[in-house]
Amino acid sequence: MTLPTSTFVTYSAVGNREDLSDMIYRIDPVDTPFMSGVDKEKASAVNHEWQTQALAPADATNAQLEGDDPNTNTTTPTVRLGNLCQISYKVARVSGTQQAVDHAGRDNELAYQEMLKGLELKRDLETILCGTNQAKVAGNTTTPRKTASVLSWIFSNTSMGTAGSPANPAAADGTGSRTDASSQIAFTEVRLKTVLSAIWGNGGKPGTIMTGAFNKQVFSTFTGRSTAIEESKSKKIVASVDAYESDFGKLKVVANRFQRPRDVLVLELDKWAVAYLNGRNMISIPLAKTGDSDRRQILAEYALVARNEKASGGVFDNTTS
Repeated sequence: MTLPTSTFVTYSAVGNREDLSDMIYRIDPVDTPFMSGVDKEKASAVNHEWQTQALAPADATNAQLEGDDPNTNTTTPTVRLGNLCQISYKVARVSGTQQAVDHAGRDNELAYQEMLKGLELKRDLETILCGTNQAKVAGNTTTPRKTASVLSWIFSNTSMGTAGSPANPAAADGTGSRTDASSQIAFTEVRLKTVLSAIWGNGGKPGTIMTGAFNKQVFSTFTGRSTAIEESKSKKIVASVDAYESDFGKLKVVANRFQRPRDVLVLELDKWAVAYLNGRNMISIPLAKTGDSDRRQILAEYALVARNEKASGGVFDNTTS
């Protein structure tokens, strides 16, 4: 079949209008399970501090004489801890011309770019807080302050690899980072149970397990999960695990795209918080106009609060493929 002679077709036309959808499609992940799950606090100083309290060990020999004149027991003082507020920001800049022309998918280009930078900053914070092996840094006029990440606090309840002298931070105060094993080992239910037992022994009640993609699938093979079932009506097999029934309670299993794939974090989320310096929680700051463009700085100044790291733990140095 051939085209009739002199038929005017789109290939020759000049004045056809463009067909650009008024929708913009984005698939980059913005879910931040750690930041969304922990508490929010206010910080009023660059060095945000808090206290923890420990009880004296249980005394199995506590039998006293009738009518005894009691001695005063030794007082266990609180421990004062702190973390530094880190500044993170993104900057959007749009020319006056781009603001003036018609846009597809958004009315205001600067507002749209602000929104995107805010989402990007949120992803940065999630990565910094639970996806980096970062100790706190005091900073100076040439070095930015850094807040100690989750990995710099988890000290008491861990399972590590065996190669290359892996080690927990030297102290549970955010001043040191983890030493990773030089080679990784499989994430197993036995290792997880070891950490859960240690947390329970220290008084913790964790409710969340965070993993990367590979070890979320490994987790689905553990016997503590529900057995995979086939639903005949819907013709589907349910094999994923969203909860784990342990000897010490039920835990939610969450995949986190922004943590290190080699780490499995076992967390009591209400024992963690993010403290934002007063008036510095994801704010938009108009910057000075220096030409035919407008700029917005989207900024957060924040510190991770480890209210008591003994309530959490981690299975570290896991294989990721």
